[in-house]
Amino acid sequence: MATSHLSLFLVALSAISASADVLWNIDCGSSDTYIDGNFIGWIGDNDLIQNGQSEVVQSSNSVDHVMSTLRVFTTRKKNCYSLEVEKGGQIYARASFYYGNYDQKSAPPTFDLHYDGNYWTTVETSNDRVVYYETTYVTQPNQYPFMSALEVRSLGSNMYKHVDSNYALYLKARVAYGTTKDVRYSADAYDRIWQPAAIGTGLTVVASDALFIDITSIDDNPPQAVMQNAVTTSKASESIQLTIDSPAKAVPIYMNLYFSEVTQLGTTQKRSFELYADDKPLPNPEIIVPPYGTVTEMWLTNFSASSNTSFSLVATSDSTLPPLINAMEVFYVDALTDGTNSKDVDGLSSLQTEFTNLQDWSGDPCLPSPYTWDWLNCSSDATPRVTALNLADNKLTGQIPSSLSKNNKIKLTVSGNPELCVSGKSCKTDVTTTGGGLSDTPSTSSGKKTSKLPAILGGTIPAFFVIWIIAGVALVLHQNRKRAAITAMTAGGANTSNGRPQAMANNGQMGEKLGQVAMNEFRVNMEQQMNNEISELIHEQLQDHDNRGVRND
Repeated sequence: MATSHLSLFLVALSAISASADVLWNIDCGSSDTYIDGNFIGWIGDNDLIQNGQSEVVQSSNSVDHVMSTLRVFTTRKKNCYSLEVEKGGQIYARASFYYGNYDQKSAPPTFDLHYDGNYWTTVETSNDRVVYYETTYVTQPNQYPFMSALEVRSLGSNMYKHVDSNYALYLKARVAYGTTKDVRYSADAYDRIWQPAAIGTGLTVVASDALFIDITSIDDNPPQAVMQNAVTTSKASESIQLTIDSPAKAVPIYMNLYFSEVTQLGTTQKRSFELYADDKPLPNPEIIVPPYGTVTEMWLTNFSASSNTSFSLVATSDSTLPPLINAMEVFYVDALTDGTNSKDVDGLSSLQTEFTNLQDWSGDPCLPSPYTWDWLNCSSDATPRVTALNLADNKLTGQIPSSLSKNNKIKLTVSGNPELCVSGKSCKTDVTTTGGGLSDTPSTSSGKKTSKLPAILGGTIPAFFVIWIIAGVALVLHQNRKRAAITAMTAGGANTSNGRPQAMANNGQMGEKLGQVAMNEFRVNMEQQMNNEISELIHEQLQDHDNRGVRND
């Protein structure tokens, strides 16, 4: 049975990479802590999420142990895993999904994928495939999203840096030419999954005779294992066709190509070639000359490709040897949304700190629209604002911040909470406030408050992990926040700038910096999104339990 995973760059993997700062390897639906056959440590998710239910797949003999359980979400518009990460650094995350007929219905679900409020793709699951992506998922009617595993780790600070940090990179393909099985940890310190490339007609697999291949000069750190083999043609007049499988409609892409000479060339031999698009050289073409014993990387940005676009490696007129290639990565590129207003997010976080019943809501409060949290309304702005809070019948106990009841910009409803106090009102009186106004309403209920808030909104919500598809997608997140929350959420042109396509070859130095990149194996910039307007108001009043009257406007 095939296994698929959802990949994205989000957090550090300290157990896997010496350079990693944070490690999360979560076995969804499990309560166990264990080390797998690859010496990777896993933990269950019982303490990380309050929603969903654990299920065991019907058959898991052909997949990894981590795929034997899953967490399925049958209620709410969205459910999220929120994991805090520290400021700075590239973040990689992978979410994996294996249906395994856990519900004995032989009906694998279908749902749309979103990442941090951005549409990604429509996913169609199957009975026996595991898929990996990194984004949010939105369910179709009677389709229940689930997750089998979630991994989060750091990348090197210079990895995948050639796309502006306001854009995400969604992994379309990561292939190694000449390998016969997946290459991942421990060969790849970041546990990226390099799949064997299909070898087309006329191509020959060649092994490097170099005793050692130095990869340290390349910022994107391809593992030595994928550089030890390559494919080439039989003569210089024949080109290598690169298969990308783009959609019918053109989309912006980001491409990394890796090259290493397989043998020490004689004085009369020369191997040099170019990357062609649609049988034509790229503007400002770069000549690729693979080095022996080390690696050259070429990247392509500011380029859109469709199913009609072809890419090929073509020998230069003075080359005596045909082109070759060792490995390739292809990403789709898309702009990121700003997320819900950061001040509003901070305010909601403070409210959740005050009231325990609200703490199991996480992820971006307003995005993707219309999948907001059930107890609030949002504006339709590019950066949404919270416009209403419906706290009715939540069994809230304690004091509602007076700053909320005085805020004319937010419609506040608190009826049905008889133990809830509003500044200036008896705790026995329930109120509904609209634009700062109050109206008494009767109700019954009880409850308690607490200041214990799990890692739900530990910063802005930079990413939502989506589910279930057979293609690998990865996202690299360029994280610039003080603390970011990585979120796995379930729910019911890119960097072309007007500039010309850019292709660069790198012999140990990646060339000029084209911009700091984020990369499903995706990459995303975790912007600082949490400085709060509501928070400023709420925070004040969380400590303000005076008897001042509440304004009625």
